[in-house]
Amino acid sequence: MVLLENDAFLTELTRLFQKCRTSGSVVITLKKYDGRTKPVPRKGHPETFEPADNKCLFRASDGKRKISTVVSSKEVIKFQMAYSNLLRAHMDGLKKKDKKSKSKKSKATQ
Repeated sequence: MVLLENDAFLTELTRLFQKCRTSGSVVITLKKYDGRTKPVPRKGHPETFEPADNKCLFRASDGKRKISTVVSSKEVIKFQMAYSNLLRAHMDGLKKKDKKSKSKKSKATQ
């Protein structure tokens, strides 16, 4: 997994979207990140760890390539605006959901 800066992450995410436009998918995950690089021990001596500030970890994958970035609380608004614009630009290939009419359902139940 490649940890990138915020702007580099957005450009690589754009490339992933363009590569998967015709076939394939891009999986994006978001979670709270506290800055730990090692897992929390189950038993024994629990370490008291206080993060300096809240951060978010964004991950994106197309199945072959994985990219990620860490966004601090100071940069969230700027990153969120750029991220939402990127999603709006590349979410045009979604399939519409088939709506079933109510008359067919009522005839089937009778």
